[in-house]
This record gives sequence, structure tokens and C-alpha cells, in this order.
Amino acid sequence: MRIGILGAGRMADALGTHWARAGHELTVSGRDPAKAAALAGRLGPTARAGTWEEAAVFGEVTLLAVRDHAVTEVLEAAGAARGTLDGRVLADCVNPVVQGRFTLATEGGPSMARRVADATGAHVVKAFNLCHEDVWRMTPPAFDGVPLAVPLCGDDPAALAAVRSLVTDLGCEPVDGGGLERAGLLEATAAFMIGLWVGGADAQAVLPPLKYAFGAPG
Repeated sequence: MRIGILGAGRMADALGTHWARAGHELTVSGRDPAKAAALAGRLGPTARAGTWEEAAVFGEVTLLAVRDHAVTEVLEAAGAARGTLDGRVLADCVNPVVQGRFTLATEGGPSMARRVADATGAHVVKAFNLCHEDVWRMTPPAFDGVPLAVPLCGDDPAALAAVRSLVTDLGCEPVDGGGLERAGLLEATAAFMIGLWVGGADAQAVLPPLKYAFGAPG
């Protein structure tokens, strides 16, 4: 698969490393061309660096992996207003979390995923936003032999299928999180869980295992 990555930071590095190892072709872009070129070099021979727009139009899937405050600027630079992303599959891992408060910068308005979809016309799938980048560097991200589950929120079946395949390339398990209207819930979950982790709580222990979801079985 051909994958364009908007961003050359830690999430782009972590996810891109897995996808390059799986044999995908990558074009990475960033505000600093030298940093993007260095990342492409680390990812290997199937990766190259390009402009924001070159990454946007490169492949079958585009990953948006930038800070929330940079999203508007990056999409503009990628040519979204000219339709470069219209109808394309776009995986959005952006967390619009207010640092220190662990609330949403988008509170009271559309989710970040919805804003990205409206700005681009892309088939947006919210994914990869619940874990720290170093979790995504694990090979594979699994705990006590259980693969990490990755919820996906999106409306387009083909887009969801494409992103599911990229999840499995990480050694993770894709989970249906519903339509894009539920992406805001996924973003809020990230904000809440990050606050728990920073506070030293075991966020995973907040919820019971599936067989106890409705009380003691049997």
C-alpha cells in the first residue's frame, strides 16, 4: 500500500516504522524538510520525503499526525482547499487535548475528526489516538499475550477496511467504534485516560473485562 504521512514527529516515526517493515511505500512530510528527510532515511528504502501536498496525494491512505493546533495550517499547505484530499482515505490520530487540564480543545463544537472531514472532503477514520507513541513502537503492542485493541470510527466501509489492514500490520486488533459521529467520544476518552495515566492511575483497571461487563457471569 502507498501511504502519505502528514507529519514527521514521533507518531509518524512510530507508525511509519511498522508500515515500512510491512513493505508499504511511504512519503513523509513535515514543517522542517530536513527532519522529514531524516525520518524517511530511518524508515528505509520504501520511504521518501516530500512536501505536504506530495504526501497528501501520494497514496491510498493518508495519515494526519500533527499537533492539534497545527491541523488547519497543515491541511492548507497540503492543498485541502483545492481538493487534494477529497474522497481520499485519511486516518486521523490527532488528540485535541488541553495540556495540564486534560479536556478537549474542541469542547462545545465538532470533533477534530469531523473538522478534518469537513475541511478536506476525505473519508476520515479516527484511529491510533489512545496510546503514547512509545506504545506504538512496541513490536508488537501486546500485553500479557493479548494484542492491543485499536478502535476505529468512520463512515466509509472501504476507508475502514484500509485502516483495519494497517492496524493488523502493527500486530494489533482493529475494533469497530461506530461512525464518525462517535469520533468525539474517542477523542474525549483519550483526554480522560491521559489524565489518569499522568496522575499515576492504572487506567485499564477502570473497566472490567468483557465477561464481567454486566456483572458476574452466570
